[in-house]
Amino acid sequence: MPDAPDSLAAFIESGEMRDLSLAVVNRTRPQPIQSMLEETFGERSVEIEELDDDDAGENTVLLLDGEEVIATSPLKELEDEILMVNSDLYITGTKALGDVSLPDVIAGLEETPFRVRGYPVSNSEKLPLIMISRYIEQLAWQHDTGRLRSSFQRLSRLDDERGTRQVYRSLGETAVDVHVYGVPDWLPSETFPGVIHAGYHGEFRSSWFVVFHAERTDARTAALVAERVGENEWEALWTFDDDRVRAVNRYIERAL
Repeated sequence: MPDAPDSLAAFIESGEMRDLSLAVVNRTRPQPIQSMLEETFGERSVEIEELDDDDAGENTVLLLDGEEVIATSPLKELEDEILMVNSDLYITGTKALGDVSLPDVIAGLEETPFRVRGYPVSNSEKLPLIMISRYIEQLAWQHDTGRLRSSFQRLSRLDDERGTRQVYRSLGETAVDVHVYGVPDWLPSETFPGVIHAGYHGEFRSSWFVVFHAERTDARTAALVAERVGENEWEALWTFDDDRVRAVNRYIERAL
């Protein structure tokens, strides 16, 4: 089992350096769809290309490691889950627990360090991280067991964002052990169904993580960890490796 990292940044930096790229095969969907995919992933994350292949179907997205295909997804699935989605759907609760489907090519990008920018520089680079965050919360809700650790930078987001408020209210109705972290610019009532960890400095202020771990062997565990490295700019990584999830869970438990 890996040792716990000595910082969240170290966890991200320990991600694998692979020659990953996404290829859209036999695209018939409009050019703006391709442009949105390139804006979301291409500039600062993984290379995006287009291919024609007489042996493949239309509008298929391949995740390539070098020349090896390691995952495939319909382009329509990426449209529905990322490209035609904006963060407001999560903030307002329109995209709720149970509504998130994780495309295989996005899951396959685990252990890949990303650097993303938020609005107003980019409207889309953070969307994969937002989707992964909600997917991990959904895993905890579906398994109804284990421990979920989530950082919000500002705890007031639990009150200001209706969708986030609904998610954690629903998680409170399960047997999941919920822990939330952030700057205490707002504190929930005593009836809040979770443990509050508050601080004003360091990773309380700079981190964004959602970590779900369960002892059940049939449970899919996951972690997203992001660290702010500039004004609305983040370095991030997600993983489904249970040993890596345990390691970052131990670090958060000890350090925050």
